[in-house]
Amino acid sequence: MTGVNYLLETERVKILVDCGLFQGERELEKKNSESFAYLPDQIDAVIVSHSHLDHVGRLPQLVRAGFRGKILATPPTIDFTRLILEDSAHVLEEKARKAGVAPLFAKLDVDEVMRRFESVDYYQKTEVASGISLTFHDAGHILGSAIMELEADGKKIVFSGDLGNPPAPLLRPPDFITSADYVLVESTYGDKNHEPPQQCKELIENVIEDVIARQGVLLIPSFAMERTQQLLYHLNDLVEHQRIPPIPVYIDSPLASRITEVYKKYPQYYNKETIFKIKSGDDIFKFPGLHFTPTTKESKKINEVTPPKIIIAGSGMSQGGRIVHHEARYLSDPQNTLLAVTYQAEGTLGKLLVDGAKKVEILDQEVEVRARIEKISGYSAHADQRFLMKWLRNFQKPCYGEPCQALKKIFVVQGEEKAIKTLAGLIRDELGIEVDIPSIGETAELE
Repeated sequence: MTGVNYLLETERVKILVDCGLFQGERELEKKNSESFAYLPDQIDAVIVSHSHLDHVGRLPQLVRAGFRGKILATPPTIDFTRLILEDSAHVLEEKARKAGVAPLFAKLDVDEVMRRFESVDYYQKTEVASGISLTFHDAGHILGSAIMELEADGKKIVFSGDLGNPPAPLLRPPDFITSADYVLVESTYGDKNHEPPQQCKELIENVIEDVIARQGVLLIPSFAMERTQQLLYHLNDLVEHQRIPPIPVYIDSPLASRITEVYKKYPQYYNKETIFKIKSGDDIFKFPGLHFTPTTKESKKINEVTPPKIIIAGSGMSQGGRIVHHEARYLSDPQNTLLAVTYQAEGTLGKLLVDGAKKVEILDQEVEVRARIEKISGYSAHADQRFLMKWLRNFQKPCYGEPCQALKKIFVVQGEEKAIKTLAGLIRDELGIEVDIPSIGETAELE
């Protein structure tokens, strides 16, 4: 389930962990217009794991409703959050104008959010409020994403945030933490395992070669952040090593263009392999045939380019953005291919396409789906079941002479029902630890 929002309350202070927008089916998205389940003006601080909308998207509403505390995040997360929220404000204002209603928030609210951010880097123990300390660890999910280790009233609580899927292009693997009283672990892929990430480059090479042979168009719906940069990294490698010819590749997303500039700002957050490539003189976000098309005019000109060509555009679940215009134009042609490289939530157009729908509605018109639909799950930025269990097992390591801290309970969160229940059952069976599956609005007392 998206819309991450946890409240940690002691006798003295109230701390919010993430403040995300609900995304997916319309009934779920209606929750974005509801009041918060707490009083925003009583929140002392907010801790942000990373800058995806389902973790930061309601911060402007929180500020509008009276929150006046500080917001703690890593430096890349702060930079990304401004871009993500400004883009979201623009989209929401346009939707609200067409519907004749007030938008959830506006750019002025985003400006107020950004004034409240304070930068905290990895492994820098920081006092959040009276009696509560925070340490960020690398989550390996997107650049700057964090696992949050909180100590409050003598208890240690670890929030996994969104854990990455190692080994990943660009990023270091998620950190392992050895002790905690309580753990909240995400479960997006609690019931699935990905193909090995190192196979992604070979799989995408095969898809591209097939599209070239058929003189078609390859559509890749992609999140503007992380997934697009991962794709660029692999395409750069394929072109430079002459594994694929330098056919036109279009990054048709103004947001992805701006986010890529932020990636260039923080090379110290990359993994060792990527840092070595950069120091060797490789520009990992530039190769022959690559074009960024930030303006509408440039985007429309893509249609004039003779195939084969590759179009990478948002949104990753085909719920809006420029990709839907390309899908409306190209999905009916059997020479073309749509390649899904992101998680597809229930109720989205992307989910319908990967599930084999033969007809879909796009921009108020019915479109027959004759293009090939391919999927690569190894690009996922989320840990799969195998890695989630590996990460949790690390809390069970023996202490060898040091005082041991037994893990009291694991809360399984942030997943669809099947994924949550599958992972929870596995934890009970293999780790023998008490598990809770909290529902929205539920309160748990930590002893």
